[in-house]
Amino acid sequence: RGVPVELTVEDNWWSNGPVGPCGPDSEIFLWSGDTPPRSTPTRDDRWVEVWNHVMMRHRRLGDGSLVPLRQRSVDTGLGLERLACLLQGKSSVFDCDVFEPWRRLVPPLWPLDEPSLRVVLDHLRSSVVVVGDGVRPSNTGQGYVLRRLVRRVLTVLWRDEPSRTLGDLPDDLVRHTLDHFRQAVDPEEVRRVLLDEEGRFRRLMERGRHLLARPRFQGPLGDEDFRYLHDTHGLPRELVLNLREE
Repeated sequence: RGVPVELTVEDNWWSNGPVGPCGPDSEIFLWSGDTPPRSTPTRDDRWVEVWNHVMMRHRRLGDGSLVPLRQRSVDTGLGLERLACLLQGKSSVFDCDVFEPWRRLVPPLWPLDEPSLRVVLDHLRSSVVVVGDGVRPSNTGQGYVLRRLVRRVLTVLWRDEPSRTLGDLPDDLVRHTLDHFRQAVDPEEVRRVLLDEEGRFRRLMERGRHLLARPRFQGPLGDEDFRYLHDTHGLPRELVLNLREE
């Protein structure tokens, strides 16, 4: 029936901020609906984007003008797991085969509602792969991304049951993920990294609770309070807000 085509406007233009390299992009979608498509991707979310190609032709300057790049290129990205999900006739990547062992082994271990389960599956699986690539938790760069992933998992797990621990993660699940991404890493090393970060986060949470129990922090918190808690005690704003909700 043909390929839906839309005008190259904001939805078909890629940039990495207000200044810098940019250009038009061509997006490839697959239809996930049960009926023949009757609209275009920006008007029906049953179109799922699986690939895009950015024609990196321009540089946007501070005044908003565009100048040609001296060296043009094509930046392309394929959502491989999203494509696998659609080819397998699934409505979500969490239902396709790449998540099958996680779907099977995690719910009996940690009963969670569906949104929480998806956060845990996605972030924890990603954490295993990132550790397998040699990244370690830190406060900067790739290490900070890993730290945020692990701590988000723990925040979700501890919301209902504070005694939950990543030490309960089955060895077979870690090994399966490392093998899937062809990472020659000892699963015990991955578990050690995750547990070390869990211990740090648990100690940080406990320190945060003691600090927030002080009279100074009993009322509404202002920007100065958040800066003090972060700069002096290493408590990020999102962690402080989570602790205030307990």
